[in-house]
Amino acid sequence: MYYLDTFFTSFEPELKSKIASVSTLKNIKAGEIIMRTGQYIKFTVLIADGRVKLYREGVDGEEAFMYYLEQGNACALSMICATRQESSQIMAKAIEDTTIIMIPIQLMDELMKSYQSWYYFVLENYRSRFEELLTVLDSVIFKSMDERLDFYLRNQFKTSGVKELPMTHLEIANDLNTSREVISRLLKKMEQNKKIKLFRNHIAWVE
Repeated sequence: MYYLDTFFTSFEPELKSKIASVSTLKNIKAGEIIMRTGQYIKFTVLIADGRVKLYREGVDGEEAFMYYLEQGNACALSMICATRQESSQIMAKAIEDTTIIMIPIQLMDELMKSYQSWYYFVLENYRSRFEELLTVLDSVIFKSMDERLDFYLRNQFKTSGVKELPMTHLEIANDLNTSREVISRLLKKMEQNKKIKLFRNHIAWVE
């Protein structure tokens, strides 16, 4: 109940008790894949601790970043796939050591009908994830790569709440669907403009 009381405060007490009685806690190591393309979803996933990256994987293994899930979030796409009994079209990977709450999909209809706070929670997650996808789409269509990188890094620092990010140039390139060489050049330019400071294993925000 600790995670539900702490990070899912909008849930009514009866809903928390129901979820606690039927769900399973699972600890995921950083770098571990939680959901794969083509996988059938058996659980709705709530993020109790940590951070998860959702992305699309191309035929040659390239990645297209979608959005992150953090404490208090739910995977809206897992809800959709689970409810409609469809396979996943995305990948989900733990960026940090992560704890998830797994709710069997058989309970989705019951939770939607019986608990108003769950109903509104699901709707809010759909809305939030849709807005995040629109933000990514706008960035791809309307911004140059240096603008996309600047926006991406600002968002990373803002959502993580830290001043240093343990990210490699290749990881950023994968998220932005470009080459490592392009990212390295643009990061160096940002460093010259005193927006960031580059280190071997992390990036610091100094602007």
